Amino acid sequence: MNTRERFVRVLTGRPVDRVPFMKVFGGTNHVLPQWEQEYPGLRERIDRICGFEGRYRGWACTPVNMDLSCVSQWKTVEEDEEKRIARRPDGTVSLFHKGNDYHRQTLEYPVKTARDWERIKAEFLDPDAPGRFPANWPEHVAAYRNRDYPLQLTHRGVYGFARLMMGDENLAYAFYDAPSLVHDIMDSYTSFAFRVWERMTEDIQFDLIECWEDMASKNGALISPLMFREFMAPNYRRIRAFAAAHGIEIVLVDSDGYIMDLAPLMQEAGVNAMYPFEVLAGNDLERLRATLPDMGAIGALSKEVMAEGPDAVEREMEKARRLIRLGRFIPGPDHFVLSYASWPQYRHFMERLRTVVLTTPPSETRQEGAI
Repeated sequence: MNTRERFVRVLTGRPVDRVPFMKVFGGTNHVLPQWEQEYPGLRERIDRICGFEGRYRGWACTPVNMDLSCVSQWKTVEEDEEKRIARRPDGTVSLFHKGNDYHRQTLEYPVKTARDWERIKAEFLDPDAPGRFPANWPEHVAAYRNRDYPLQLTHRGVYGFARLMMGDENLAYAFYDAPSLVHDIMDSYTSFAFRVWERMTEDIQFDLIECWEDMASKNGALISPLMFREFMAPNYRRIRAFAAAHGIEIVLVDSDGYIMDLAPLMQEAGVNAMYPFEVLAGNDLERLRATLPDMGAIGALSKEVMAEGPDAVEREMEKARRLIRLGRFIPGPDHFVLSYASWPQYRHFMERLRTVVLTTPPSETRQEGAI
C-alpha cells in the first residue's frame, strides 16, 4: 500500500495497514534560516533525513495558478533592511517583514466597492488567462499519472478568497450591508475554480479538493452559523457535487484557530476532513471525535512542545497514539515550526512521531453509506 492509498483510506475510515508519515506543515523543504546557516545543505536533505512520505506537505498541489492572474506581479513601493511594501495590479498593498515568523501583513485590500470587484473579476479571474497553466503542463500530467502520493485540486476558499479581496473587517460589514457583493465574490470564484478544474480533471485523477479558509481565531469562527449556511454552504455543496462527479473522495478544509464549532457546519455542507486543529486555540480532537466520528482530521499536535523538552514531546506522542487509534486521523504539527525551535528539537519530534506512526494501527471506522 502506498502513501496515496493510505492517505485516502485513513481519512475515509477504510481498512489500512498504517497511517502515512507526513510533514503536514512546511512545504517541500521548509527549513528555518538559522537551521540552514548552522547545517548547510539541510534544505535539500530534510525530507530524506526525517523520512517524510509523499510530496510537499505529504499531499501535493499542482503549479496551476488558482488565484488572480496578477498574483505574482508585485511592484515594490518602499523597502529598507527590515521590510518591503509592495502593490499588486488588483490593488492589494502588503507589508513584508524580513526574517520574522509571521512576515506578511496586508495594508490595503483591493475590493472596497462593487465596481472594484467587477474590474478585478473581468481583468484577473479569467480561467483561460495566459500563464494560468505552466508551459510544461503535459510533462506534469505525465508525472502525476504514475504518482504514489495524493494530489489536490486547490480552492482559495469560499470565505478565504473573499477575505483576501476585502479583509475580515470590511467583509464582516458586507455580509449585512452588501450581501449581493459577497455572494458574487464567493459564487464567482467557485465557478472560476470549476472551469479550471474541468480542464485539469480531463488529464488527471485527483485525490482531494483542499479549500483554504483561515476563518477562525482562538475564539471561534469569524462568521455566525447563520452567515455560514447562507453564504458558504451552497458553494461547499457545489464543491462536494463536483468531487462526487469526478471520483474525488475527500474535501479538505484548512482553517487556523478554534474550529470545533465550525467542523459540524462544514460536515453538514459536504466537507469530510479538516486541519490543523491548533492546540493553543483550544481544539480538542478527542472530544470532537465523540460528536463527529466521520470527520477526517490532520495535524492536532502542539508544535510548541518541540522546544519544551523530551517529556513534553512524549506526552504529545501518547496523544498521537490515542488519536490514530480512533481512526480517520493523520498526525502532524498543528502549524509551521517557530523560530525558537532548533533543528535537533524538530528532528527529535519527527523521529518520535515516525515511530508512533509506524507502530500504531488505526481503527476501521467506515460505515455503509459514509462519505
